[in-house]
Amino acid sequence: MRGILASSIGVTCAAALALPLALPAAASAGSGAPVAGVATRTAETADARVDVPGSTQSLPLQSLTHDRASGAVLGLTPRTVRTFSLLGVVWDDPSADLHGRVQVRTRAAGTGEWSDWQDVETHYTEHGADPDSPEAASGQVRGATAPLWVGESDGVEVRVLPETGSGESGGSGGAVERGAPEPQGDVDPVDVTSGEVSALPAGLRLDLVDPGEEGATEGAEPAEGGEGPRTGVMTAAAKAASAANSALVPLGAVEIPSLTAEETREELTALRGADLTEQQQATPYIGPRPAIVTRAGWGADESLREKSFVYTSKVKAAFVHHTASGNNYSCSQAPSLIRGFYRYHTRSLGWRDIGYNFLVDKCGRIYEGRAGGVAKPVKGAHTMGFNTNTTGIAVIGSYGSKKPSSKAVKAVARLTAWKLGLHGMNPKKKTSLTSGGGNLYAKGKKVKMKVISGHRDGFNTSCPGGKLYKKLSSVRSKAAKYQGR
Repeated sequence: MRGILASSIGVTCAAALALPLALPAAASAGSGAPVAGVATRTAETADARVDVPGSTQSLPLQSLTHDRASGAVLGLTPRTVRTFSLLGVVWDDPSADLHGRVQVRTRAAGTGEWSDWQDVETHYTEHGADPDSPEAASGQVRGATAPLWVGESDGVEVRVLPETGSGESGGSGGAVERGAPEPQGDVDPVDVTSGEVSALPAGLRLDLVDPGEEGATEGAEPAEGGEGPRTGVMTAAAKAASAANSALVPLGAVEIPSLTAEETREELTALRGADLTEQQQATPYIGPRPAIVTRAGWGADESLREKSFVYTSKVKAAFVHHTASGNNYSCSQAPSLIRGFYRYHTRSLGWRDIGYNFLVDKCGRIYEGRAGGVAKPVKGAHTMGFNTNTTGIAVIGSYGSKKPSSKAVKAVARLTAWKLGLHGMNPKKKTSLTSGGGNLYAKGKKVKMKVISGHRDGFNTSCPGGKLYKKLSSVRSKAAKYQGR
């Protein structure tokens, strides 16, 4: 099979948490001018590696007594920080919900202009490992909002507005309200003079993520002319992540190239031949393999994840998500966003790796997510309760009110046609899944689910956004056609 595959040796990115820096005075909210009386603060970080790019600044939220007119009780006043591009609010107990509204403003590093207030998606718990799984029970997992991509910024302001007893707060969060659960776990009481408000989770802090720059493998040099494979040292973790795709591409490849329909059928026979019946071998229903950017291609720092890979027995269904990170990104920035999600999932939320198995940008480019091999049944952390025997595909962006691009929808159809075809699944049918526990289906309940489902089908959530969810019927029909059904 390798004779029909293109090869190139990898680009990997090292990323870690940098030491705090001395910073200039904080800048003002409106014009970028200094704010009198606002103290300069440096961020505390959980790590102090400075040998590789990328970092996470973690700033505890504080009481905002001066901002009670807006309803905010916790937050941060405008301040200068080290450069970052992605942010999220994190708290101690992953079972606690933030019932309220989180809003941020950021200052562009290039222009010094402050953005308008932006809402951060507060419901993100449903993107995660199944309850009682080793990943969820690691003791390292935390609750968090969805990550928000803001572009390169060096100033930030944040406010948290809890829900009032009348439900009139800014608790837009984004969940589909089918009877919202009561707050769980440890919470911080909120002291206000009028009206009752929801308690907030304990340990609220703002994490600011610098995804780092894409870099070459340590010590690697490009081939003569700047093209072709690189030579140099790969870490053991980088080798392991790349080797998981060794049946498809050589070690260190930055992209798994697309195949024709005939080449894909040949590959399927090579990968699954012993498990296919004679009829399946003669007429396998599988879509042509799309091109997929590997982890080396988007610059994953393999030191951030757990070393081992976790697999499930097969892939019976695909859950489609959106990242809820906003749409203000260019396709050339997509690798940076993915590195940001990866760092946020591992360093801020305490997951073993990025949660999604695949990601798709608005230009239709497909990216490898959780490590372990794109053709293998890697167990992700994307749909709480239904991570077993499924794969998770996240379209980068927010699609509650904005339609996904036709290129992104087509890419999801092509990816599901191939990935589900590897396991003999028909995109237009339903399958039986067993719930691992969630707010729609109790643990152990067998559920009939569409082979291509939206996140909201398995959990009470607005994900993947109403506009993307409406496109899933088209995804199913297109995927079936790609499979030759």
